[in-house]
Amino acid sequence: MPMNIIHDGNGVPSRIILREPSGSSAEVHLYGGQVTSWKNGRKEELLFMSTKSNWKPPKAIRGGIPVCFPQFGNLGTLEQHGFARNRFWELDSCPAPLPPSNNHSSVDLILRSTEEDLKAWPRSFELRVRVSLSAGKLTLIPRVRNTDNKPFSFTFALRNYLSVSDVSEVRVEGLETLDYFDNLMQRERFTEQADAITFDGEVDRVYLSTPTKIAIIDHEKKRTFVLRKESLPDAVVWNPWDKKAKALADFGDDDYKSMLCVDSAAVESPIVLKPCEEWKGRQEISTVSSSYCSGQLDPRKVLNGFRLLVNPATSLNYRSKIK
Repeated sequence: MPMNIIHDGNGVPSRIILREPSGSSAEVHLYGGQVTSWKNGRKEELLFMSTKSNWKPPKAIRGGIPVCFPQFGNLGTLEQHGFARNRFWELDSCPAPLPPSNNHSSVDLILRSTEEDLKAWPRSFELRVRVSLSAGKLTLIPRVRNTDNKPFSFTFALRNYLSVSDVSEVRVEGLETLDYFDNLMQRERFTEQADAITFDGEVDRVYLSTPTKIAIIDHEKKRTFVLRKESLPDAVVWNPWDKKAKALADFGDDDYKSMLCVDSAAVESPIVLKPCEEWKGRQEISTVSSSYCSGQLDPRKVLNGFRLLVNPATSLNYRSKIK
């Protein structure tokens, strides 16, 4: 389906609206190359946007899906999360061929290194992101090409600000038993002991060597986000909670209650590219309806993709179909 390009007052493209036949939509800003909205067919917003987000350069947009490149967090000499989220991207006039599909809506963006970037990070690069929308699914495909004459390394993340009903009622599955760096403890390394991650305070962790599929279960909304990723081995889980939220100028005091970041990332081991080499990642977020039920599930259904979860608040069995 065709995309809708929105221009600013000077006639310059500023954002793109994607729509698909089932009624879902996504909005992508050229500032930051950032997805800022994803709505399902019922027009429900699936991504979080801060009530105090600053939409004007040079500040980053707080919410949606920022692209963190060439540095994640403060793990280097650059500004927090690198500079890609603070730059104006362009529509890519020569994108890679799209697989044939009548029910996808896509846009290709590109960011090339500028003289300003080269002063802060003296490596020549091309960063591309394809955003693709289909029924119940949002896919991002980032690619980084080394256009320099020497190798370089970088860290990378797609920071997913997910909209949730109440973060204290959310659980994350798929990261149990894994090692993680706790950024609240000077990046000390721990092993996750809980059966699932739940939230009752600030969290800022980098989970290492994570599986390709992670589930974020929102009990109150009876909705599960399923995050699938490739070539992004780490996963960052972040929520500022009340004190940190009040200290962030672009974050509403109570915004922490309705959001959770679960990021697809390459942090522990930086990606290294030789001249002319290209790295490609992939992230797919889908939503599935969840429903309370009683009794045990048919084991055959478990084998076919049903997982049995337990909601500790109600002691009811909780069923979510995750393929």
